[in-house]
Amino acid sequence: MKKILDEITFDIGYIRGHTLQPQWFKILKVFILFGVLYGYSALFGLKATIIFFAVFLLMGLIVHFTYRNKTKRYTVSWLDFVVVEENGELKTQRIGKYYYSAVMFNVIISVVVSQVLS
Repeated sequence: MKKILDEITFDIGYIRGHTLQPQWFKILKVFILFGVLYGYSALFGLKATIIFFAVFLLMGLIVHFTYRNKTKRYTVSWLDFVVVEENGELKTQRIGKYYYSAVMFNVIISVVVSQVLS
């Protein structure tokens, strides 16, 4: 259990400190998510929204853990995740088309599943 908590703490620290997205976007995407969930709930109801969010969260975790695994805990370049060494320190560059394509795919699948199941 301690190892799992250590890994979660590591990921949270990485997510807070990464430079893959501008700082303002890290904050804005929280409001975007709440806005989308509110709008989805208004259009399709609470049950569909809960299903949408659950599927989106599950698929988001799959994308997260895939990137985490393939980049060996964010230390190796893979697809659009680019790691460079600057002054003896590993730095990551902005993520791009593969990551955001996966997010859009997750949204589409989440909408379809929530509509079918609700």
